[in-house]
Amino acid sequence: MTEIAVLTPDPADLSYASHWPGVLERLGAALEGVGVSATPLPWTGQIEDASRLKAFPLVLPVVVWGYHRDHARWIAACEAWAAAGAPLANPASVLRWNSDKSYLGRLAERGVPIPETIWLDRPTVADVEAALDRFGEVVVKPVVSGGAWRTQRIRAGDVVADLPEAPSMIQPFLPAIEAEGELSLLYFGGRLSHAVRKTAAPGDFRIQVQFGGRYDPEPAPPEAALRVAGTALAAVDEPLLYARVDMVRDPRGGWRLMELELIEPDFYLSCDPRGGAGFAEAVRARLS
Repeated sequence: MTEIAVLTPDPADLSYASHWPGVLERLGAALEGVGVSATPLPWTGQIEDASRLKAFPLVLPVVVWGYHRDHARWIAACEAWAAAGAPLANPASVLRWNSDKSYLGRLAERGVPIPETIWLDRPTVADVEAALDRFGEVVVKPVVSGGAWRTQRIRAGDVVADLPEAPSMIQPFLPAIEAEGELSLLYFGGRLSHAVRKTAAPGDFRIQVQFGGRYDPEPAPPEAALRVAGTALAAVDEPLLYARVDMVRDPRGGWRLMELELIEPDFYLSCDPRGGAGFAEAVRARLS
């Protein structure tokens, strides 16, 4: 049995304590099928001294939930892991830039279709009102976020308040998120594993399960969506062990990249017909 490390949340952050062990158990069960065991290590304990990570042939940062609320320490961790030569997959350089959603602008420059986006150092009420005049309805969120943290949907006539006091993005609200949900494509070792349709609870726009969202297998993802995913993945220069590509249709029916999740994506293994075998095989191939 080959032992690898899986980075987990800060032990001081109890907001995920009841959930992440179950996720790790599902990942571990898939890995055991290829002779790999997973040892959990809190990511916050591997910054001042990252040497412990070098004792493993592979380190997966796939359960580092909460890093977005401690972003300065996350950046320090990525720098420490890169300097130590820790065998992370995905690479520490990816973990750094992928933690700030301004990467979407760079992907757009490489031909990846994203929603129209206004980037702001710190959004004001006037900024939001101008965006409402332009788009009619908008979504505002910090560029460092996760799980819809501090994400707002604002309509014309709404009271604009509690805006992020940090670099943020404003995008038009895409009605398809309510009508048909968000499509996620999961890739392991560069190969498509499975697809998932995520739909929000009635009256909500957030598709995460903590807000009542529902996840269902998507057995035949549209070819147009697969092409957008391929374009997005090809725009990344570093090697990727895993990736989740989240997309929504725009009003004209085209697919728009909402997020390219390369740090700690939920793999939705309950919707994977192979139960995570593709993920495990990609890990085994990387070790080999």
